[in-house]
Amino acid sequence: MKYTNKRYLTYSIISIVVFILPFIKINGNHLLLLSFEKMQFHFMGFAFNVNELYIMPFLLMFLFIGIFAITSIFGRLWCGWGCPQTIFRVIYRDLIETKLLGLRRHKNKQKDIDYSKKSNQFKKYLAIFIWGVLSLVAASNFMWYFVPPEDFFAYLLDPINHSILIMFILSIAMFLIYDIVFMKENFCVYVCPYSRIQSVLYDDDTKQVVYDTNRGGEIYKNNVKSIFKMKELDKNDECTTCEACVKVCPTHIDIRKGLQVECINCLECSDACDTVMGKMGKKSLINWGSTNEVIKKKETSIFSKRNMAYFISLLLCIVLTASFASTKEYFLVNINKTTKLYSIKDEGKVSNNYIFTFHNTSDKAYTFNLEAEDENFYIKRFKPFKLEANKRVKKVVILETKKRLFISDKKDTALNIKLNITALENKEAKQTKELSFIYPRNSLFK
Repeated sequence: MKYTNKRYLTYSIISIVVFILPFIKINGNHLLLLSFEKMQFHFMGFAFNVNELYIMPFLLMFLFIGIFAITSIFGRLWCGWGCPQTIFRVIYRDLIETKLLGLRRHKNKQKDIDYSKKSNQFKKYLAIFIWGVLSLVAASNFMWYFVPPEDFFAYLLDPINHSILIMFILSIAMFLIYDIVFMKENFCVYVCPYSRIQSVLYDDDTKQVVYDTNRGGEIYKNNVKSIFKMKELDKNDECTTCEACVKVCPTHIDIRKGLQVECINCLECSDACDTVMGKMGKKSLINWGSTNEVIKKKETSIFSKRNMAYFISLLLCIVLTASFASTKEYFLVNINKTTKLYSIKDEGKVSNNYIFTFHNTSDKAYTFNLEAEDENFYIKRFKPFKLEANKRVKKVVILETKKRLFISDKKDTALNIKLNITALENKEAKQTKELSFIYPRNSLFK
């Protein structure tokens, strides 16, 4: 199978997965969702409150380290085989313009479309209209990762009260129309920052699109006249200078000149060369492999020191993410002390007042209770209460002690008191909080 057909198959799989992923739920939670409205992050069926986003840094680190690792090993594999920009351009250029409307030939992406013909002008507007519809679908699909599909379609039925959502969809769609129809591959060449850092991550073991100069000859640049010329072909050079690889390149480069920042590893040039060379019973002069493999004829391994560092870092991110995800809290409790440090009552009783904020982050209602671990302290003005799922409430809690402690004659003392907070319906839903109890100096007692 040619690389082009493999890419089309890969694009189809990615598109299907990205489209259906927002609809998949595990235990009532989405597989992947970042909801700003509900202040929740759903990942692999777990729902994390905004105060529990401690797994997000590890996921982001895994993403960026993963991109660096893939680039170091396989070059710009992401750009040619997984990037939405590339997929959208293939849909518009190869499917809509080429297959459906016949505006261009697949084998020649360098030739501009002749819009002087009225029929081509009509086809151009038709192509933009078709892509505009697909852009709205893509924009909606993007929003499903921030607004659950079940809410998304309900909001569309009430556009007046959800104008911001409509504005986001239209803005994304308009950007996609401008980007894919008018900016084209210039986004990859001039805008995308990824292409600027790729050369830093490459070495002679990195797989990339390589033109075999041992078989095909070389191209050099005349610095005086700033033009490219083919060197004189000797008898061993197999390149026919048909330039099929140049005509088919979507980023308009000549791969025979070596590694270039514009190359996105789509390997269409390799397919074009394979077609020409195949007619002569020879293999393609353009291969996907490392410089050591193709040109220097050396064996390579992905287990280099740099790549091993990437693998260890990725493994560490996975372990930390799994560890933090497994310790998800069923509820959150925030404790703040009131402005009054303490109260001294009859018979030497001392009390401290606190404001507890309970947040039930689970999808079930829980009845919460408080108990002090130290028998010398007890809780007043608090009774077990029921809190619905994903709700938040504040409670005033008074912690008091009858025991005369005789701690200090000259200064107040802060004591660390532990409280056990439990949800009566779930034995696993429990927390132990440590709070500061201010006990007054002895001179204040009568």
